[in-house]
Amino acid sequence: MTALLDVDQLRTFIAIAESGSFTRAAEVVNKTQSAVSMQMKRLEERLERPIFARDGRASKLTEDGQRLLDYARRIVKLNVETIAAFSDAELSGRVRLGVPDDYADRYLPEIMARFSRAYPGVELTVICEPSVDLLERIDAHEIDLAIVTNCDSKRPSEPFRRERLLWVTSNRHPTHLEEPLPVALGRPTCSWRRIAIERLEAVGRPHRVLYSSSNAGAVAAAVLAGLAVSVLAESGLRPGMRVLTAAEGFPELPACRVGLVRSPHEGSTLADALAEHIISSLDNLSEAQAAE
Repeated sequence: MTALLDVDQLRTFIAIAESGSFTRAAEVVNKTQSAVSMQMKRLEERLERPIFARDGRASKLTEDGQRLLDYARRIVKLNVETIAAFSDAELSGRVRLGVPDDYADRYLPEIMARFSRAYPGVELTVICEPSVDLLERIDAHEIDLAIVTNCDSKRPSEPFRRERLLWVTSNRHPTHLEEPLPVALGRPTCSWRRIAIERLEAVGRPHRVLYSSSNAGAVAAAVLAGLAVSVLAESGLRPGMRVLTAAEGFPELPACRVGLVRSPHEGSTLADALAEHIISSLDNLSEAQAAE
């Protein structure tokens, strides 16, 4: 009889593929680096072919590794859905989720719908704040799980999505031609604000922060009203916005990673269940959506 693939090994494999490192993946799956290495050795032995190619300190996938990644994601997702289908009656209580408000409109409906259907007896508390505030709440044990954006990847998280940062303006106003350039950005602690200002300074583009808010809706309102240009993740684009390009004098911005951070204080079956539903809900979203 043909031996089956180990789902835990596949989850570790996915973490390595998405983080680019055995070390970072070990933090994500809560294993030692040696345990992660042993799992991958056994997975390669089971497949009878290499799935990783070393590239300096990074761990890149071979062609076979790339093929395996799609299968692995589907197998893990189906495993989670199967367990949920037979365990929903056993779970009750409350789980606390933090989400940046710039992602809430797009992400929350799918997350809440899937989770509520699977666990009707669970109360889901949602807090919408910037990622930096959500991380503080995680450390203070005020929430169980947070969706956060991380452009510099310094904080360990379970990445499930990668998005481009984009310069945006109103499609009805020539705001991007003004000198100095008016910009609407997050608070001074916002990493997107820091990146935007650094890139403008690097190309010598005069600018002034005209609007500053931690609320994504307020920043979007300034853009749509033609008052300022801003930086948004691609999933935050709204009708009436237009993406600005390098040809128009706006420098390339880095991608940001969207991931999950869990409370380190104690394990939670509900938090684990919610985390799996978040990944199942969002890992099939297309990466690039053009503004309409």
